[in-house]
Amino acid sequence: MLRQVWQSRPLREGHPVPAALDRRLIAVKPITVPTTGRGIDLQVKVTAPADGTNLPVLVFSHGNAWSMDGYEPLVDRWAAAGFVVVQPTHLDSRRHRIGVDDPRFPTIWRLRIADLHAVLDTLDDVLEQVPALPARVDASRVAVVGHSWGGQSAGALLGARVLDAEGTPGEDFTHPSVSAGALIATTGTGDTLTPFALEHLPFMRPDYTSMTTPALVIAGGEDRSAMSTRGPDWFTDAYHLSPAPKRMLTITDGEHTLGGLAGEAVRETTDEDPERVALVADAVAAYLLDVLGDDTSAWQDLEQRASASSGAFSIDSK
Repeated sequence: MLRQVWQSRPLREGHPVPAALDRRLIAVKPITVPTTGRGIDLQVKVTAPADGTNLPVLVFSHGNAWSMDGYEPLVDRWAAAGFVVVQPTHLDSRRHRIGVDDPRFPTIWRLRIADLHAVLDTLDDVLEQVPALPARVDASRVAVVGHSWGGQSAGALLGARVLDAEGTPGEDFTHPSVSAGALIATTGTGDTLTPFALEHLPFMRPDYTSMTTPALVIAGGEDRSAMSTRGPDWFTDAYHLSPAPKRMLTITDGEHTLGGLAGEAVRETTDEDPERVALVADAVAAYLLDVLGDDTSAWQDLEQRASASSGAFSIDSK
């Protein structure tokens, strides 16, 4: 098992992490989680503050092809804000080399959800792998967060379901330990899928009417998906079609990676902007600290920033 300890890194030259987020972090990987039906071990990474108590847990589901080793710009800020972040590597990770022509691919969306359930069902055992961490965790405060495909995976634990070809909602994948979540650049409804998506991604038909768990939806105003014939508003469906309570952060110039969520200078990033990434990270942390009953001030500060942003980003709620 590899253990790493580091100091929170600056966002970029001239833009240091605020003093409130400047704390030592510890990361432990890989931790193997027992599963069945995968064929490949489920491995996770845990990142946490090196100090502090009553820490809430955030389970993060990565986007297509990524792994537990991505999204450090988000994860580091969440851990510095006081969260224990658990990152599973899903079966679609590029390190596993499973493409759309692989016979396992049609069920990967289910295995992604099963991965999140496995992490939550064995959370105590996972945290035991990090020295002295279990006594500092408040396991009654758990959230799930996901980006892109990971957003649909996380949304299933919040109550969203998948419609079949006839429009009938599938099974309920909610998990009793999850109190809140955040969906970042997450799939809209399946009525405008492109021919490729219809053929290879038929599960991309979420039904948000049953997603009752409190959640924050984050969407980019310039996010245009090759999987849908709709424009950026497709990524706001999780907010508009789900029941309250929900909040939405819209980043006017944000594209699908919202500045580079998965890391610096990665090939998927089309709108490199470390400050935008920091905004996404801080918005998720502020929202979860608010709804999980820890601190309302960070969210109030974010609302004030939105009002003063001259339209760069906005917040809606219901």
